[in-house]
Amino acid sequence: MQSSLISKIEKARRYAEDPSRVQFVQFRAVFRGEHDNYDVTYEDGRWHCTCHFFSGWDTCSHTMATQRVMGDHLNAPISSSDEKVGSSV
Repeated sequence: MQSSLISKIEKARRYAEDPSRVQFVQFRAVFRGEHDNYDVTYEDGRWHCTCHFFSGWDTCSHTMATQRVMGDHLNAPISSSDEKVGSSV
């Protein structure tokens, strides 16, 4: 392996040890429910699910489960100093 690739692999390992480096701003997932598959999305701090329950309650078991899976990655805002560091990598 080339030394530059090895260096990137080592850097990735260090990054992975610090989950606070990652913040999800937007994503889409397919959630396999008991009765059907549902699209769960997160954008601009808001959840949405295509299941019937979500339309009446603005929450559902699919979004709550996804929140638990994602953990702190959704709630840690990136400071301006972190953005500058991230942009130089």
